[in-house]
Amino acid sequence: MTPSTPTNSTTPGWQPKAIVFDLLTALLDSWTVWDASTPSGTPEEGRVWRKRYLEVTFGQGAYVPYEDLVEISARDVGLPSSVAKNLLREWENMKPWPEAGDALRRLRAQGYKLGVVTNCSKHLGRIAAGKVGENVFDAIVTAEESGFYKPATQAYQAIFPALGVDASEILFVAGSAGDVEGATDAGMKVVWHNRVGLAKKGDAVPLREARTLDDALKDFL
Repeated sequence: MTPSTPTNSTTPGWQPKAIVFDLLTALLDSWTVWDASTPSGTPEEGRVWRKRYLEVTFGQGAYVPYEDLVEISARDVGLPSSVAKNLLREWENMKPWPEAGDALRRLRAQGYKLGVVTNCSKHLGRIAAGKVGENVFDAIVTAEESGFYKPATQAYQAIFPALGVDASEILFVAGSAGDVEGATDAGMKVVWHNRVGLAKKGDAVPLREARTLDDALKDFL
């Protein structure tokens, strides 16, 4: 492996002090609300829009209003700008993946600190985090609060002082492909909950890639 290739290898027996999650993809089924917000209400339109949304947000860098990026990504794929308002109305209907609540309870029972780094506004981030459960997380950092969208390193770094740990003491649970490389570049070990089979991006290799949260975290649950 060349020095320029990010790695997620660990020393035998390594255990994190904190586990930090992508929120909208690793813990929540946000795909369904994107689908429901389109004119047809189907994955055929929702998936194309969501894919472009991920490209736009992960290419943004410094924070601009989240709602603007949602609308831009819709227009880019030929959807009416009104779908952005639909999404904000549907946001309250977002649900966690079936195993998420139990996995978080088990992790907390083992003494891990739990956190979230998410690409959205503070208001929407708090609503989404509440769908996973009340008082589950020790820290939540949105793009609005850090001033950066992932995969900018600053977006991830904002969680370190909030949790009182260093990058080397954190396991990051990615939901999207860009998070795998972004979190690795920020110095964290990464597992990838790739629920919907997203294509790999970049050179970083996660410790584990799985279609369920339990499988992604099997070495730590």
